[in-house]
Amino acid sequence: MKLINIDDNVQVEIVSFRGGRGISLKLRQLGLMPGDRIIVTKRAPFNGPLLVEASGRTIALGRGVAGKIEVKVCE
Repeated sequence: MKLINIDDNVQVEIVSFRGGRGISLKLRQLGLMPGDRIIVTKRAPFNGPLLVEASGRTIALGRGVAGKIEVKVCE
């Protein structure tokens, strides 16, 4: 399942990044790694970015990037 399709306030675990090395590098620079748990806290209107909370930090991710992050819902 892709992060872009997750409802707000649902905790998910990052499984992998789909795309080239550039996306993987960018997300790792933001501190996001496979195995991390994140929550989508807000979606900006008009196809704006998603705000996600990861390790106590809020990170804005564009919808294109969020569509390349594979996640699974945490139990």
